[in-house]
Amino acid sequence: MTNTSNNQQKGLIFAGLTALLWGFLAIALKVAVAEIDPITVSWFRFSIATVLLLGIIKAKNNGELRSLKHFPWLAVVAAAGLSLNYIGYIAGIELTSPSNAQIIIQSAPLTLGIIGIVFFKEKVSKRQLVGIGIAATGFYFFYLNQLDGTALTGQSVYNMGSFYVLLAAMCWVVYAVCQKILVRTYPVRAINFILFIFSTFALAPMVDYQSIFQMSIGMWGLMLFLGLNTFLAYSFLGEAFKYADANKVGIIITLNPLITIFVMTLLAYIEVSWISPDVLSPQGFISALAVIAGAILAVKAK
Repeated sequence: MTNTSNNQQKGLIFAGLTALLWGFLAIALKVAVAEIDPITVSWFRFSIATVLLLGIIKAKNNGELRSLKHFPWLAVVAAAGLSLNYIGYIAGIELTSPSNAQIIIQSAPLTLGIIGIVFFKEKVSKRQLVGIGIAATGFYFFYLNQLDGTALTGQSVYNMGSFYVLLAAMCWVVYAVCQKILVRTYPVRAINFILFIFSTFALAPMVDYQSIFQMSIGMWGLMLFLGLNTFLAYSFLGEAFKYADANKVGIIITLNPLITIFVMTLLAYIEVSWISPDVLSPQGFISALAVIAGAILAVKAK
């Protein structure tokens, strides 16, 4: 009993670390994209994650890559979905804000839940349907609230940025559905390696290499952080699911936008110069909470 409790605590710690990394990720991407284009940033993240993951696989279990003797072509579809998710998400952040992107991207787990109900014939409860309704209402009022604050940037820019994030969310759903099927047959690390290395080579022809060589020391540090964030977040998430119940992990992960909103509010309060202020109004914050609460209800098991 004690061992089970310890495993649950260990899993929830890993889930908390994942949420923390993803909470800071949107902010770091906003800073990076001010100097480096979205595709180059995404390629750099995939490159670092590929090297680190290959090192882990070689050190821990060389046999995992041999499991790919019969190449899973569905992994190419998953990799394409993940690549477009990265590019769309950062492009959306560039045109809007970290807080805005973090709320809109919550449409991904909601859509995945609906796909699970429709295509995978998963059972749905009234509570989950209520959650979807609450989240949809929250999205609507959050969108209206954000439109009211677009006097400086323009509604068309905000709409385009939000569309990119929404597209990124749908691409993530494609990746997640493929991953759900692939992990039934192949090791998670081996699949992730395919996703990372495929994305690295697919984006390589579109990378602005000159901008990389012209980066300052500070920007190199930020880009390395983004690569480590990508690798560590997915590694911690895998460990979280290994030790703790999936629904508990899912709830903690869904809370990561609150970290972004809190940090962005703090940065605006201390008036930093390296990122644009991004503070939600009371109405915007309540709408964001509705989205998060609805998402939790929609994905939570009994």
